[in-house]
Amino acid sequence: MLLTAADLRALPDPALTPADCACARLQCAGWESIGQPLAVPLLKHLGTLRDPAIEDPTVEEWPGSRFWAADAAIAPTHFPYNRCEVWACAACSRGFLQYTEYGGYYVDHRLRQVDPARVV
Repeated sequence: MLLTAADLRALPDPALTPADCACARLQCAGWESIGQPLAVPLLKHLGTLRDPAIEDPTVEEWPGSRFWAADAAIAPTHFPYNRCEVWACAACSRGFLQYTEYGGYYVDHRLRQVDPARVV
């Protein structure tokens, strides 16, 4: 299911995550490397930001943004967000973006929490 900026804005504010929730240990205001993609049972898949009608999504980032920074805008139509899967905590529904970077000699799985206030 293709999700939109409005879908991301509808996710809970990460500041409201209960301290005892299993996802509370995931501190990822900016993109954080994770050993492997996270999935069920901790997270449930909500959809994708990758438009299947676009064969090769742009690598342009949101103007003035530093996409790896914790304060970067979350721009679903721009890199790297346009290549992300969207997940939510199975318990509290806190949103997460997962992106896999494929380098010349490595694969880097990255995770960023969705802060609805940063979605453009």
